[in-house]
Parts: sequence; C-alpha cells; structure tokens
Amino acid sequence: MFIVTLIARPGGLDPALTDSLRNAWGGGDIVWLSPDEAAEFVLPEVPANRWQVWEDVQGMGVDLAVQPVESRRKAMLLADMDSTMIQQECIDELADAAGVGDRVKDITARAMNGELDFDGALTERVGLLKDLPESVIGDVLERRITLMPGGPELLATMKAHGAYAALVSGGFTAFTAAIAARLGFDEHRANTLLVAGGRLTGEVEKPILGRAAKVQALEEITARLGLTAADVLAVGDGANDLGMLTLAGTGVALHAKPSVQVECDLRINHGDLTALLYLQGYAKSDFVAR
Repeated sequence: MFIVTLIARPGGLDPALTDSLRNAWGGGDIVWLSPDEAAEFVLPEVPANRWQVWEDVQGMGVDLAVQPVESRRKAMLLADMDSTMIQQECIDELADAAGVGDRVKDITARAMNGELDFDGALTERVGLLKDLPESVIGDVLERRITLMPGGPELLATMKAHGAYAALVSGGFTAFTAAIAARLGFDEHRANTLLVAGGRLTGEVEKPILGRAAKVQALEEITARLGLTAADVLAVGDGANDLGMLTLAGTGVALHAKPSVQVECDLRINHGDLTALLYLQGYAKSDFVAR
C-alpha cells in the first residue's frame, strides 16, 4: 500500500483538488492532517501519471508525495544545515563580510547544483576568506542567520517520539555547533575553519566533509544506535546531499537545486520543514513546540 500526501502553505490546499485527485486515483478516505494545508489518502499502487500530476499541482503551489505506507515514521533525522535548517549559506554570508560575496555566491550555487567538485569549490571559497577576523563568525550568526520555518517543530516533535537527530553539513562547525544547540540536535558534523592570530587562515581542516562524509555519518550513527538506513529521514538541498538522500529510507529534497530534485522521489518546494512531519503522518495537532 502507498500513501499520497498533499502539502501546501497554510490555507493553500483546496479540498476540491484533494477530492478530485483521490477520486481520479481511486484512493481511500481522505485524512486531513491540517485543514487546508495537508491531507493524505491510501492507494494500492503508484499511479502511472504520478509525475505529470506532480508537475500540475506544483503550479498550484502544492507539493505531492507518494511513498509506501509501511514504516514511514522514522527513528532518526539526518539533516543538512545551509539552505535546509537555516535559510542562508553560511560561507556566502562570511564572503559578504569579506567583500567577495558575489564571487563566492556564484561558486556556491554551481557547487550545490553539482556543476563543480565540492572539495575544490570549498577550498577555493575558503581561500577567499583569508585574513577575515574570526569575530565576524559571531556577528554573522547573530545578525544574518535565520532558521528555516518549521525547523523547531520538526526537531521537537520527532524527538518527543524518541527519534535521534544529527546535523551534517559541508559548512563549518562554528555554525553547526550554534544551530545544533538552538534546535536540539543530538550531534553535529561539519568542516573546521582554521584560525591563527584571531583571523581565518584561508584553509579548512582536512579531510573535507562532503558527500561521502555525509553517507559515512549516516552509516556510523545508525550502526551506533542499532538502526538501519531504512529508519532514517534525510533532508537536504544540494548535490553533496544526494548520497545520504538516496541511501536513507526517506530522502527529502527541500527547496532543492534542479539536479538534486530529479534524483529524489520526495520533493518539497512549497511547504516548510513541517512538511517532513506530514510526510510521516503527524497531524498538526501532534506538533510539539520548542
């Protein structure tokens, strides 16, 4: 059996659309997870026209997901940070402060879309930050970094139901430590910016944490917890997230780059991070505030 979930911004899901799709696909009773925002129904098989319908409802501001009913509620969250748990790319914000913002942002965009080697792109961008005062990191965290909407509810709700949460980033530990503590992640992994005399050296500690390291984190953490990849919900937006997204039992491309979306069956482009709760069958009334 499969479950179809429709998710939109609050007030954006038309009951008539939900009824029409359920009837066209011969689905079961509609369950509203949140009025006018999220609904689901069961199907015996994946519809042949799934992706055509997905494209149609995208134009209406609605995300459509089809996944197996069994074991969709996960015991572990594995999340990317930049443009996933937060709304910014930390290295881009540091680059703005260093006066090289446009150059770094272009490299970041190309790397996240899989056009550039991640390790090389990170090394080049960090090199442009050489001599930036270390104190700028704290300023950026305080003034420029904002949480992705729905993140606190996602963490609090999954953890209230016994899930483990790990933050894995190709960014920097100076940021993941703060974001992990703020949101309640159990652990975090990222790259370390090297500092000498209170200034960035323009180098990052080796080995660089990229795509392979995120897969390694999934494998190591699940083994330690006695879980399997099938127990994991992974979320990310960039090409360096694809390994963990495809390995996890549920891999969600969140507001992701085009090259990432085409590799993932579950894509959220309109909803926020609470969409990951709806995908697991949580109703809005189940959400835990943090």
